[in-house]
Amino acid sequence: MKWTRKDLLALSEMSAEEIIFVLDTAAEFKDVGRRRLKKVPSLRGKTLVNLFVEASTRTRTSFELAAVRLSADVVNITAGGSSLSKGESLKDTAKNLEALAADLIVLRHSAAGASRFLAARLGAGVINAGDGSHEHPTQGLLDVFTIRERLGRIEGVKVGIVGDIRFSRVARSDIQALTKLGAEVTLIGPPTLVPREFGRLGVRLTDRFDDVLGELDVVNLLRIQHERQKAGHFPGTGEYASLFGLNASRAARLKQGALVMHPGPIHRGIELDGSVADGPHSVILDQVTNGLAVRMAVLYLCGSVPPKEGE
Repeated sequence: MKWTRKDLLALSEMSAEEIIFVLDTAAEFKDVGRRRLKKVPSLRGKTLVNLFVEASTRTRTSFELAAVRLSADVVNITAGGSSLSKGESLKDTAKNLEALAADLIVLRHSAAGASRFLAARLGAGVINAGDGSHEHPTQGLLDVFTIRERLGRIEGVKVGIVGDIRFSRVARSDIQALTKLGAEVTLIGPPTLVPREFGRLGVRLTDRFDDVLGELDVVNLLRIQHERQKAGHFPGTGEYASLFGLNASRAARLKQGALVMHPGPIHRGIELDGSVADGPHSVILDQVTNGLAVRMAVLYLCGSVPPKEGE
């Protein structure tokens, strides 16, 4: 297929064919990381701006390193270090960056839809690095990449996504990618954090982790996002951990070869015990490594689309 998107905004708008194309491209770029010289000239002469209005370490660093390995020039901007802190609008900040010939803008923002807002107004490519509780598409892509790499397939794989579904952009992107590629997805958590409307997305819902644990091929545990919760959605972290945390006792009941995943940062002792995070089922560090390859693929594909006439 031919890639035609200058922007990557949401997996909900991508086809299964497009998702697989990104995964296959990422597999080729992962080989670059195994070379002695870990750099290719694919985006030489291009400029990428990491515009992180919301704090991040892993995602921003991953995008920066991905751009460097593609030979692009990189500028990092945070809200506190930009004119946004002086009251400038997001649109004006981005327009000024584009006037300085930025080719790609990677945006993380606390408002859902912020990346789409920019993409509709800029000729530069816009990559969504997480917008509120909406989506985090490159995290969804790296998660399915990791599953496919380890298990050899996505179709028919039983995936449990555990925890704070209501506020999770990772969960939304994972659901889109996994269901489009044929996985069987179960959302697990307290009813207050697993809204029933998610059932419309073709997934199963349950508040009984122990009842489904033994059938899962993949357990993806989500961080409790205290910063997004405006009210108490569960009594306390101790009770949450006892019902939905992946401790050593529960890990002993996992299927042989089952994968344990987490988008990070991990709250050890809440979402999962340290012994499980560092144990034989864990592919958490694989996710980090694969995130670099996936983001190289996304930057390369979006950065290689020629501008439309008049842009």
